[in-house]
Amino acid sequence: QVQLRESGGGLVQAGGSLRLSCAASGHTFSRYAMGWFRQAPGKEREFVAGIRWTGAPTYYTDSVKGRFTIARDNAKNTVYLQMNSLKPEDTAVYYCAATINRVGSDPSRYDYWGQGTQVTVSS
Repeated sequence: QVQLRESGGGLVQAGGSLRLSCAASGHTFSRYAMGWFRQAPGKEREFVAGIRWTGAPTYYTDSVKGRFTIARDNAKNTVYLQMNSLKPEDTAVYYCAATINRVGSDPSRYDYWGQGTQVTVSS
């Protein structure tokens, strides 16, 4: 079992930055590929970024490429999402998720989820 807890969300102006963290419990964290998803009100949950258990390669949805960076520290059981040049359309609840399978954009591939952290970008 893996338990996930996100932190780092908040309110930021457009153009600003935030770094989300996802702390995992369980000694098998390093075996899991990790993903970040987001869900805005009235919309489906959307894949944002993913990272293999080795730390590379990384994957991004087109709308965040060049602005967001996913990274992990297996020694700290933590995965990060650095978000720069934030836009109002990035406003959503952000979730981290773990999968024993390969990284993918389909939420059903993921076995464990955090409770989410709110990111709000004002214009």
